[in-house]
Amino acid sequence: MAALPSQSPFSSREFRDALGQFATGVTIVTARSPQGHPVGVTVSSFNSVSLTPPLVLWSMALSAASLPVFQHCSHYAIHVLSASQKPLAELFARKGVDRFANTAWRSSAQGVPLLSEATTVFECRNRHRHEEGDHVIFIGEVEQCSHQAGHTPLLYHAGRMHTGGLG
Repeated sequence: MAALPSQSPFSSREFRDALGQFATGVTIVTARSPQGHPVGVTVSSFNSVSLTPPLVLWSMALSAASLPVFQHCSHYAIHVLSASQKPLAELFARKGVDRFANTAWRSSAQGVPLLSEATTVFECRNRHRHEEGDHVIFIGEVEQCSHQAGHTPLLYHAGRMHTGGLG
């Protein structure tokens, strides 16, 4: 017997607003398209999964224009941003702009764009992808990581980026 879809006692907007009460960090995830073009997006859905092996996760909407690049690339990088990088996060969240035109970056050994000023960088092998609801959950196996201590984090809360940090 097939299960009937449950009727939610709240709207999508109410659910989104409730989720927005959980503060998260802000990241930019980058990869290369099959044609060799750098691709990057601002993402706030990032989390650790495992220390052994070192695994992280992030998610992307099924409607995202760059989804096919991330579904098929072998490697990507997740950049954790500091409060001073809010303009960079806003740039990578915009549609229809060349996000890399005036952004300092270099290529990793796997050809993944690495942003020069990120507080933390996780270089990942694209290990697993799981489609759930209206998003794809990406599990990355961290092959390299680096970080700089002492930076105020860029936070996302209630639909806005905040530079005030944790204090």
